[in-house]
Amino acid sequence: MEPTSARLRVALWGTGEVGTHALRAILRRPDLELVGVRVYSPAKVGVDVGVLAGGAPIGLAATDDVDAILSLRPDCICYCASGPQLDAVAVPDYETFLRAGIDVVTVSTPALVYPPGYPDRARTRLEAAAADGGASLYASGIEPGFAADQFPLAMLTMSSSIRSVRVQELFTYDTYPVEFMMREVFGFGKPMDNVPIMAGAGAQRMTWGPVVQLVAAGLGVELDEIRETWFQEPTPRDLDTAFGRVEAGTVGAVRFETIGVIDGRDAIVVEHVNRLTLDLVPEWPSAARDGTYRVLIEGEPDMQCDFTVGTGNEFYASGILATAMRVVNAMPFVHAAPAGLLSSLDLPLTTPRHAFD
Repeated sequence: MEPTSARLRVALWGTGEVGTHALRAILRRPDLELVGVRVYSPAKVGVDVGVLAGGAPIGLAATDDVDAILSLRPDCICYCASGPQLDAVAVPDYETFLRAGIDVVTVSTPALVYPPGYPDRARTRLEAAAADGGASLYASGIEPGFAADQFPLAMLTMSSSIRSVRVQELFTYDTYPVEFMMREVFGFGKPMDNVPIMAGAGAQRMTWGPVVQLVAAGLGVELDEIRETWFQEPTPRDLDTAFGRVEAGTVGAVRFETIGVIDGRDAIVVEHVNRLTLDLVPEWPSAARDGTYRVLIEGEPDMQCDFTVGTGNEFYASGILATAMRVVNAMPFVHAAPAGLLSSLDLPLTTPRHAFD
């Protein structure tokens, strides 16, 4: 399943924040040949993709003509589109690509990090398309996709016995600029009696349930169930954030868990502790540095590890870059893998190629 030496023909879908990082990485890789870039903004159509990447023109124009890109027969599509109701668009896209024999790596559908945990109807369609086209699909990112699943599994290779595994995301979200995600999905800045999308029944199970299932599958154990918790606290003062003003008395901090239950106990837990400023709800877990993923393993031996990306206040941008590289680095491995819907359990370590060049 190791990548071949042949140059991989790649198309990029979406040039938002993650897509732009992916674009730059693809352009610098001698083992990847960029053949097309699909953009959604009319202002980007016809713009040289080198310019979209922040550099010099390279003679390839971005397009919104999907058929034109598919006619180029790329080996793999790096899918980085974003927006509300994305799965309603992305899943049919994946199906089209796979049926055409094109591999897909994506950051746009986090719940596909462990395909058996994805809703049956959509998964069945994707499995059929992959089989028909002889192609593969792989979803990843920094979390879901690494910090709460593959990383703790690597730590667990040192375990003799395990009582529980807990992964915490300890982040402030004041620099996150996507208003829909912050207000509607997480509920920041909303009245305390508002029920945001993420607090709805089954929402966390849809997003982080596959992460919990991936860890369980990596350990060869069966889950009794997956359950969810949700807590939110107000900010006592007005806050100015990257997504706008948050007024005093509205939601300023959220904490929630997606819990895999084994033999009646909380055994595999993904917990998010997210604030708009560090001094809110000081009794909740925190870290020495903002932007920390923490893995807590109870067992023989007990283990704890704090994992960060970037430095200082750069963790947001560094996390976006890390998200992009999880799928860019995986493309040659996905192309070399057997056809089907893949998780990290199906691939070797997707270490980067030409990273020192």
